[in-house]
Amino acid sequence: MGIQRIESVTYEVADLDQCVRFFEDFGLALVDRTGVRASFETLVGQTLHLDTAPDRSLPAPLEDRPTVREVVWGVDTPERLETLVAAVAADRDVTTTADGTHHSVDETGFGVGLALARPRPLPAAQARRPNVTGSVHRWNQSLAPVGRVRPLRMCHVALNIPKAGQEEAVAFYTGRLGFRPTDVVKPMGTFMQCEGDDDQHNFLLCHRPDRAGVNHVSYEVPGFDDVVEGGNHMIAQGWTEARRLGRHTVGSNVFRFIHAPCGGRVEYAADMDRVDDSYGTRVHETTPPHHIWTLRTSPDTPRHPAS
Repeated sequence: MGIQRIESVTYEVADLDQCVRFFEDFGLALVDRTGVRASFETLVGQTLHLDTAPDRSLPAPLEDRPTVREVVWGVDTPERLETLVAAVAADRDVTTTADGTHHSVDETGFGVGLALARPRPLPAAQARRPNVTGSVHRWNQSLAPVGRVRPLRMCHVALNIPKAGQEEAVAFYTGRLGFRPTDVVKPMGTFMQCEGDDDQHNFLLCHRPDRAGVNHVSYEVPGFDDVVEGGNHMIAQGWTEARRLGRHTVGSNVFRFIHAPCGGRVEYAADMDRVDDSYGTRVHETTPPHHIWTLRTSPDTPRHPAS
């Protein structure tokens, strides 16, 4: 089929200790650490690399601060991988490292890689089943706190690109790598789905700001409680929430964003729309509201009108 998932994301970071603490608090598993770099894994085996001195073969960073340097996409078969690599190599250099990953650059200047996907089966834990009158799924079982939230997988990456050249930037991924536009929001960006997944989007090129850089990387968790408790834990550890708890309009997922010391933000996400080919490409002339709902709070001491 082609690209199945995000295989790895590499950040260039300034303070490795701070970034390692952030992602340990976030719930990823640390698998390797040296004095200059560290690697984490999701439960399905995707890799997050934090590097203070990335390989010089990577394209130059697009921001003068910590940021994403490369996104590697996992492909299902060697034959399809070969085809995609050839498509990328039509007009730009591609280098191959000892681990079998092919590295190049996209139209904006972000590092883009292709490798064979190495998926790991998910653990048995699933989302909590809801109870509602007429549709009861949980009997004789009281709920307890989720505890430490462990993201299942990286579900999507969002990158900022300049408005100039946005069509060429999108065409690189749709024309060469097989991504399918699912929602095109003309004033804001293009949501895309890779061939081997059914999330409403795995990739977003967002042209609201007129510069290139990382927007966010999103991590799927089992359910609503995990989004809430994961965000609460990050705040308790001293990290800063970037956006209040809510549910997106495009994609419908519940979200909570945290500012990340590696650049941009990270998102806890749950209950995203799943779409097939019949969804087509939805074109929005104006930008839909960012969210269906977002958490609102009132002051601790209500103000009463004078009697």
